[in-house]
Amino acid sequence: MSQTIDYGNLMHDAMRGLIQRVLEGVAAEGLPGEHHFFITFDTMHPDVEIADWLSDRYPEEMTIVVQNWFDNLDVTDEGFGITLNFGDSPESLYIPYDAIRTFVDPSVEFGLRFETQDDEDDLPDGDPEKPEESATPTVADPARDGEVVSLDSFRKS
Repeated sequence: MSQTIDYGNLMHDAMRGLIQRVLEGVAAEGLPGEHHFFITFDTMHPDVEIADWLSDRYPEEMTIVVQNWFDNLDVTDEGFGITLNFGDSPESLYIPYDAIRTFVDPSVEFGLRFETQDDEDDLPDGDPEKPEESATPTVADPARDGEVVSLDSFRKS
């Protein structure tokens, strides 16, 4: 048994599960009210499937908006497929949850940010090749005039 609890990866899995549940609801019922999403993802992730012209235009990351027009939202345990309109041209995309860098619903000032720690000093002992990821949920505090509060501010150093 490990000597520590890997809270970073547990949080990572929980936040990706939250995204999956939200998208499953949207696939079944559509977007409720004013909800819409900005989803930024790593276009270089090996399991991302996007048109060549999109990967050429966005060689590192891309942000999609799920709002007015989308089709074929197919949510799985590993990721989601969706058809979006790019300049009156529908394009199918597949985005694994592990490729997501941010998930934001500005209608309720909710956001998740998944950060990769590239500094070698921050690498976990077990795998020097794999950067550590952490999920950082952010929520709005109405008492602070819409300022986004990150849970990182409450962590002990």
